Formats: sequence, C-alpha cells, structure tokens
Amino acid sequence: MSNTLPLIQRVFAALALLVLLAGCSTTTPPDSVLAVPAPAQKYAAIVVDARTGKQLFEVSSTAQRYPASLTKMMTLYLLFEALDSGRVTKETQIPVSDHAASQPPTKLRFRRGESIDVDSAIRAIVVKSANDVAVAVGEYLGGSEDQFAAMMTSRARQLGMTSTIFRNASGLPDGGQMTTARDMAVLGMALHQRFPQQFHYFSESDFMFRGRLVRGHNDMLGRVRGVDGIKTGYIRASGFNIVTSYNADGRNLIVVVMGADSARQRNDHVEALIQRSLSPTMDGAKTRLMFAEQ
Repeated sequence: MSNTLPLIQRVFAALALLVLLAGCSTTTPPDSVLAVPAPAQKYAAIVVDARTGKQLFEVSSTAQRYPASLTKMMTLYLLFEALDSGRVTKETQIPVSDHAASQPPTKLRFRRGESIDVDSAIRAIVVKSANDVAVAVGEYLGGSEDQFAAMMTSRARQLGMTSTIFRNASGLPDGGQMTTARDMAVLGMALHQRFPQQFHYFSESDFMFRGRLVRGHNDMLGRVRGVDGIKTGYIRASGFNIVTSYNADGRNLIVVVMGADSARQRNDHVEALIQRSLSPTMDGAKTRLMFAEQ
C-alpha cells in the first residue's frame, strides 16, 4: 500500500470533523447566489482543495446517495492496484462472461468467448462507462462480482470512505449500494495521489476499439481549462452525478456534485463551483443556494 494512504486518511478525518462542526457551511463572495440543480432531495456537493484537504464548500456532503457509475472509480482503483502489483499487465486479456455481457447499456456488446485487454478495459470504463467491461474486470479480479464488491467496500474503508457500501462493479441500480459526496471526494483524491501514472486515462474523451471511435460522456473535459477528469454517473434514483478534478495555476480541486436534474445542469453547477472556489474573495463570505424549480 502506498505511503500516501495515511495522509489521505488524516486529511479526510480532519475534513469529517469540519463537516460535523460546520454543518452546511459555505464560503463565497459576499451575498452571492449559487444556482443548485434540482431535485433538492437528491442534491449533494463538496469542493476540496486536494493539496491541503481544506473543505471549500459543502452541502449534504455526508448524506447517503446512490453513486451510479461513480462506482467504477473504485473498480478502476482496484484494477490500477493490480497493475502496480504486477498481477496484470496492460496486455492481459480479461474474459467477458455471459453474466458480464448481459449487463444493460451503456456497454461495448461482447459475444460469447470474447475478451478485452486491460488497457482497452480501462479506457472503456473511463470513457464509455461500459457496464459489461466493469463487471468483467470485477469477476477477473474478485472471482465473482459479489466477491469483488466486498473487496471494493473493504478498500473504501481503508481509504477512509466511512459511509460507502458497494454491491456491484458497475454502479447499476442496487438499493444497498450507497455512498456520500464526501466519500467520493476521498476516492477522487486517492486516485489522483496513488496513481499519478494512470490518472491520464481520466482525461480521455474518446478511444479506438476494434476500428471504431468510441466517444465519452464527460463534457467537462475541454469545457473548463484545468479540468482533467474524473467520472460521470447516472441512474434514475441518483440523478446526474460527477466527480471532477481541476488542476491548473498551482490549484488542485476535487469537485463532487450529485443529484442534478440533467447533465447540463450538473456541468453548469460544477463550473460555478470551480469559479467560486478560485475566487480570491471567497474566504469569510456567504453563499445563498437557489434551488431550481421541481
């Protein structure tokens, strides 16, 4: 295990204490209004300075939410660990079982007996959010998807994700699979700090697979200078989720928004939170949250 993990755990232990003490604390330019995507009962957000661990913004960041495809961040975390340990290489072929192939879209649509190399699997999970590939990775690393989900939850606890339970490798609907915006920020920071050599995958917006161009879902890439990943997610129960990494001009932020009513509202909100967090007049000020009509 990397030496960065104790630091991550210490940083977010302090963050958890701040959340407990401050409650729904916000700081931004005086009397500013931040439009919040509907529906309010699904919304949660947090912005963290990834260099210092300082919480810059939070609303309902410890409330239970459905992760949707943000789940795949942990699937990738364990796959990156397997790469680091030498258990797999980027050329290793991962078989796609009938169970994996039967997952609902989004997916790459494999036929019986086919496989995918690890490098392509990473790109398929990051860019396409391919459910069939995520399940195939889970089965390969865990022996079964259920065993892999237990591994995911165990690693989450070790990282300091205190309120997350994983039930599958993909993020497809499961009433027992829960997380929080804070825990997703912990995972985003851990991926950035633990696997800097692999983090470039999260900045890719398309990839070639079997001679065709596969385009991605993360419209924040290229929209805001400095955004270099990480992952989007959606199921009906969760709304539109995203974890975003911003890294420019000596600033490194992790922004989590959960429960938006559309991808556009989610992305607009992330951009507003980034601008707010970079504002030199933000400290000591207040933010009024304006929720959209429901």
